[in-house]
Amino acid sequence: MKARKKRVGVFVEGIWAGIPIGLGYFAVAFSLGIVARNAGLNPFQGFVASALNLASAGEYALFSSIQAGVTYAEVALATLVVNARYFLMSCSLSQRFSPDTKFYHRFLIGFGLTDELFGIAIGREGPLNPKYSYGAFTVAIPLWALGTALGIVAGTYLPERIVSALSVSLYGMFIAIIIPPARKKFSVACAVASSFVLSFACSRIPVIRDLSSGTRTIILTVLISSVIALIFPVDESTESAEPKENGGDESMDCDGGEGR
Repeated sequence: MKARKKRVGVFVEGIWAGIPIGLGYFAVAFSLGIVARNAGLNPFQGFVASALNLASAGEYALFSSIQAGVTYAEVALATLVVNARYFLMSCSLSQRFSPDTKFYHRFLIGFGLTDELFGIAIGREGPLNPKYSYGAFTVAIPLWALGTALGIVAGTYLPERIVSALSVSLYGMFIAIIIPPARKKFSVACAVASSFVLSFACSRIPVIRDLSSGTRTIILTVLISSVIALIFPVDESTESAEPKENGGDESMDCDGGEGR
């Protein structure tokens, strides 16, 4: 009984941590819903797409590729490349689980990771309990998917001028994402500036401009990230310690997680 209460307590902590994240996701996903509507998706399709692709940049690439009429292979590859960072996040987070944590826990949490959900999980002390992430997922993922569906509904019934104005909010979201890290790290600023310049150049250079927008996005993503990684390698010895969350001692439950 005591162990069960501990597991429930961790799950509830995850829910509380996921509420502000989910509310932020709802607002962002609403803007993405406008893009999804322009790509021809209905609310149900948008809901499913967001529930299965938990990334703003990945979904923007997905919806933009659909709207551009690219092939299924290009859509899949563009989504894979844009979301590739989650492979690294999943590998990093898996090291924080107890060795006897079951595979399906690792698989499900790897599927549900986003930048913010990774941040709250990696910041906890001690071995991670999957139930904490499940609690956060319970709030964040439905609000993300619901925001996309409602954005599509709004884009369908609102006047065209309002839809056009709402579409601008998505560009504001991307500016809010790239400017703060670009101001802090010169390498990020170089990557952002390079993407602007090369994207414009590729739309004008013969032969390359004839490629689909999805193919150009894939090529530029791989090229720029590879070059920046070679020029500005990360020095692990100088990285600061990971932030810790107050919570005291944690005991392990039967699935290899923590309890409170």
